[in-house]
Amino acid sequence: MENFKIDVDADGIAMITFDVPGRSMNTLTSGVMREIPEWVERIKSDEGIKGAVLTSGKTSGFCAGADLGDMAGGMLAGGSLQDAFDAGWRLNGALRALETCGKPVAAAINGLALGGGLELTLACHYRVVGDSPKIQLGLPEIKVGLFPGGGGTQRLTRLIGVQAAMMAMTEGKSFRPNDARGAGIVHEVVPVGDEVEAAKAWIKGGGKAVQPWDDKSFKLPGGGPYHPAGIQNFLVGNAMIRKQTYGNYPAATNLMKAVYEGVQLPMDAALRVETRYFIKTLMTPQAQGMIRSLFLSKQELDKGAVRPAGVPKSDPKKVTVLGAGMMGAGIAYVQALAGIETILIDRDQESADKGKAHVEELLKKRLSRGQIDQAKFDALLGSVTATTDYDLIKGSDLVIEAVFENREIKADVTKRAEAQLAPGAVFGSNTSTLPITGLAKASVRPEDFIGIHFFSPVDKMMLVEIILGEKTGQAAIAKSLDYVMKIKKTPIVVQDGRGFYTSRCFGTYVAEGLAMLEEGYAPALIDNIGRMTGMPRGPLEMHDDVALDLSVKIAKQTKEDLGDAYVPLPGWKIVQTMVEDLGRYGRKNGMGFYDYASKPKTLWKGLSDLAPVTIADSTPEMVEDQKRRLLFRQAVEVARCWEEGVIDDPREADVGAILAWGFAPWTGGPITYIEQYGLKAFVEQADAYAAKYGDRFAPPQLLRDMAAKGETFYGKFVGKQAA
Repeated sequence: MENFKIDVDADGIAMITFDVPGRSMNTLTSGVMREIPEWVERIKSDEGIKGAVLTSGKTSGFCAGADLGDMAGGMLAGGSLQDAFDAGWRLNGALRALETCGKPVAAAINGLALGGGLELTLACHYRVVGDSPKIQLGLPEIKVGLFPGGGGTQRLTRLIGVQAAMMAMTEGKSFRPNDARGAGIVHEVVPVGDEVEAAKAWIKGGGKAVQPWDDKSFKLPGGGPYHPAGIQNFLVGNAMIRKQTYGNYPAATNLMKAVYEGVQLPMDAALRVETRYFIKTLMTPQAQGMIRSLFLSKQELDKGAVRPAGVPKSDPKKVTVLGAGMMGAGIAYVQALAGIETILIDRDQESADKGKAHVEELLKKRLSRGQIDQAKFDALLGSVTATTDYDLIKGSDLVIEAVFENREIKADVTKRAEAQLAPGAVFGSNTSTLPITGLAKASVRPEDFIGIHFFSPVDKMMLVEIILGEKTGQAAIAKSLDYVMKIKKTPIVVQDGRGFYTSRCFGTYVAEGLAMLEEGYAPALIDNIGRMTGMPRGPLEMHDDVALDLSVKIAKQTKEDLGDAYVPLPGWKIVQTMVEDLGRYGRKNGMGFYDYASKPKTLWKGLSDLAPVTIADSTPEMVEDQKRRLLFRQAVEVARCWEEGVIDDPREADVGAILAWGFAPWTGGPITYIEQYGLKAFVEQADAYAAKYGDRFAPPQLLRDMAAKGETFYGKFVGKQAA
């Protein structure tokens, strides 16, 4: 076998080492799934084997789950439902054979075990895990539009009960070792390195070769659907899933169906039920889009898919951050975690120290969770120097400017920092709106000047938008991407332009909410419809989050830059009045579209005076139309960015939209949304919205031409930038 090695010791215990060649992490590939039945049969039929221990040969983890690209393509390759079921059953059948092989099998979990990796261990009779904060155990498939399809829905539920299992699976929750033991997912937590010996000790001590659910006396923890207490899990759970997903995620609904039906059946039948629902989910456009964007495309971008070829790899060791506010301090924190020496500069020592204090606060959270020890904490905090001294920039591979969004301030710090930089070092501006080419005019080396746009809060937001100025060189692009990959963020590369890609397209969502407000829609209706699209928040509450006064500043700057070409957005006067006349700036001062003095927040009663309500009632048809309107407005702007050359890779467009501003993940991103809607149908619907609401919905000529030719973005453009 290529992926597993078997050694039988003097006690008759077979050591099965899982080690996929050529990969840093084990995954369940088609080859792995073909080989599992081979070693299961060896355990079962070899009389010299008294029991088995399954562990990983990798230092990086036990198993990260299924190789979704390989798995999804393989399961749907046959073309018929029977072929798909048979392919889906392959793993389930193999794991069922494992747990019924008649000999005790223990899993020695010496690294993270996620998705199919955890499901593999759940089919073992005993689970031992190393006591390390780096180890995570969980079933996160819901995050890519799927649910556990290797027996996870049935085994986890039978181990910890319906309520706990459903919460873990619908949230994609990961457990640390001791939490997993407390929940009943693993049996034993031992010091790192002792996993195998502990597993062997269990077998030698008379480990039982029968799973709890195969024992005639087994009872489902908490009860099933016909238990007085158990039925509540399904009644309440069904309502909670609807509240959380608004029906946008078939995986969540099918997961509950698989659990509901499965717990009423013997395990063999339950696993067949799970497989049927898994294949049904895999065939949905939501799963197809999410797998492509949030798994395959994201992995490609994380590994540098759009990095310029022929530029030597760089490894930034020292990086300076200008500006120690929340953004700059957040950047300093992720750099410290990545082992980068950080100089954190602000205009006075008090401000710089405040920034470092924020880094310390975030590190203390990791310390309290056991993710780092005191020595590591001290070293990480010590790698950040808070100062006002620009001389300390010397030796930096990169400078990231994160000061106030003002051209004059940015120009000043650019000149002061560049005076300390060696040739080839990169200067990156963390601006969200100001064109990079304009900012680069303050630079004496524009070929090394680039935009590096982080999102707040930096420690949680996974995307970084790299923006190219007119004179940005290939080396600067490559070095910036190397930096982003080192701090473990996902990069996208876009061309210069007002608002670039993410800020420009995100702005259309909150702006369309304003347009609806001006049209007379009730504020509560607007935000409820926004949430129902799958966006993380409604457009009005999201506008509060980003700050109304910031919108006013950006609008004034845009008007100044564009002159007579500037066209105010619908509803703009409402925001201007709220900010300039009423001092309502949004969440940051507790007053915006909502009042935040009490919890939960409440809609500001005075809003009806600025925007009288004429549409307060809804119908299902109206709600669906307005949901589509909000998504279309964003998708049309993405298509315009494409036509203007701001972005040219569908992977970056989709992944960037989901990670940056939360474009409804169930769609797979705006480009996938357009493609699954159908380009021809999308153009027709956009034209209808343009006739009703204005030219902001008019599809660009690019979309019309592609629709006429039957082309798709992924078919025509994918990999274009990397090539």
